Amino acid sequence: NGEPMAQKTSKAARRKDYFKDFVETVVTAVVLALVLRAFVVQTFRIPSGSMEDTLLVGDFLIVNKFIYGIKVPFTDVRLRGVREPEPGDIIVFEYPNPDPRAKKENYVKRCVGVEGDIVELRNNVLYRNGKRVEEDYIKLKPPTPRWADYGPVKVPEGSLFMMGDNRNWSADSRDWGFLDKDLMKGKAVMIYWSWD
Repeated sequence: NGEPMAQKTSKAARRKDYFKDFVETVVTAVVLALVLRAFVVQTFRIPSGSMEDTLLVGDFLIVNKFIYGIKVPFTDVRLRGVREPEPGDIIVFEYPNPDPRAKKENYVKRCVGVEGDIVELRNNVLYRNGKRVEEDYIKLKPPTPRWADYGPVKVPEGSLFMMGDNRNWSADSRDWGFLDKDLMKGKAVMIYWSWD
C-alpha cells in the first residue's frame, strides 16, 4: 500500500502500547476495588423492615469496615480499629447462628448496649445503666410483643446488645442473645440509594 515499513511497525507498536495500558488500568481498578471492598467499605442491601423508618426495605448502605477493625479475609484475625462500637451506632453484622452449616446472613441493627452496660426495657422504653435512653428514631408498630419488657441484663465482655428501630417487628438480641463483636462487618455510614 506504499506505506513505509518503519511507519507500519510504529503503528503496531502504538496499538500494542494502548492495549497494554488499557489492560493495566483495568487490572489496577479491579485490584483496588477488591482491596477497598475487603478492608475499607462495602455495600449492603436492607432485607427487612426491622429498622424502619431509619432504614427501609431495599435501601442500599455504604458500610465502613475499617472503623471497628478489619477482619482479615479467610481468617479469624481482626485488626485493631479506629474506635470501639458505641450505643447508637447502626452496625451490619453476620447473624449469630450457632449452626455452622447455616447460610451466612447479614443483619443490620442499632447498638443499644456495649460490654459492661446493663440493658433493660420497661414497656418498650429503653434503660441503659438505670437511665432512660431518649430514642426519637424508634417505631412502635402494633402488636406489642412479648419483649416489651426485658431484662435487666448485663452485656458480657466482647459482646454488644443490638435492637431494631422498628422495635415490635425486630428479631434482635432479645431473641438470639448478645452479639459477639467478631461477627461485626462494619458501621453503616450512608444510604447511597433508597426505594423511597
